[in-house]
Amino acid sequence: MAAAPGQWSSGLFDCDEDMSSCCLTCWCPCISFGQIAEIADKRNNSCFLHTILYTKLLLLTTGNCQWIYSCIYRSKLRKQYMLPEEPCDDCLVHCFCELCAICQEYRELKYRGLEPSLGWKENLARQSQGITMPPVPPSEMEMEMDS
Repeated sequence: MAAAPGQWSSGLFDCDEDMSSCCLTCWCPCISFGQIAEIADKRNNSCFLHTILYTKLLLLTTGNCQWIYSCIYRSKLRKQYMLPEEPCDDCLVHCFCELCAICQEYRELKYRGLEPSLGWKENLARQSQGITMPPVPPSEMEMEMDS
């Protein structure tokens, strides 16, 4: 399915379009989230760190407030790819549809040529070898390769 520029490649409830990420997210949302966050962060923080923080918020808080943390990364992802804030505010999407939101974000990264399970550095290496062609402006890519 081709997405129009500035549109999500799939809907919030299209989890069945990628059963592997759907299953991973249903059973281990902390891992899916960590992989998404590492890429959205462009490796400023590792998948492991994001996974631990998400898990601590999920397990150690009485209000299950991990959705507050994950909605921040939905916003980052949307801004990077100029995606609309739909069907409603990012925090509301994560508060009421946490697993569907994570699945949608995972699918979006895959649609854009990134494999979340590989992490930021491996995706960047693959991109520089011409294996994938995600829409990252060359100036950003060069800056990442220099660091």
